[in-house]
Amino acid sequence: MTGPKLNEATHKVGVSSGTRAKAMNVRMSASKIRVVLNHVRGLEVQEADSLLSLIQRDSAHDIRKLLASAVANAVNNDSKVAEDLYIKACFADEGPTMKRFRPRAKGRAAQILKRTSHITIVVETMTDKMLAIRAQSAEAKGGTKVVSRSARVAASRARAAKPDADDSQDSTDSTNESGEEN
Repeated sequence: MTGPKLNEATHKVGVSSGTRAKAMNVRMSASKIRVVLNHVRGLEVQEADSLLSLIQRDSAHDIRKLLASAVANAVNNDSKVAEDLYIKACFADEGPTMKRFRPRAKGRAAQILKRTSHITIVVETMTDKMLAIRAQSAEAKGGTKVVSRSARVAASRARAAKPDADDSQDSTDSTNESGEEN
């Protein structure tokens, strides 16, 4: 089983089932890719990206690039906010298999199957219920510890631009680290 796919029987006309990105003919077997896809299915995009950066499998690199492409498609084509996206569905299907032969003893040949696969990732905006659950869990934790780089840079520039009055007083005191005066 390749994981939950979008059910075509319940598909409603005119309703978007999410923004998708597809990588075709990836030179890796679908079973190796599914191992990694099972880890990120249903996660928020930022959480999935950080998890994929830590997974040490060759397929994680391809999946991470495809996830970035799916997010870019959602932001640019569907005008969605990247922070509110989650992985609705992801699956790997078998692609065409290249058949090669390896010479064996006594004039025989053994077949080598070079498998390929097609990877699909579907991202969707979280529902209001999911956003409420995320806000509630963040509130229970006491806020998020992860601060975006742009927020850190802005705070650093604000501190650098504001002259500190405490710096002039600190230079007049001649105490060392142990608290003794010089």
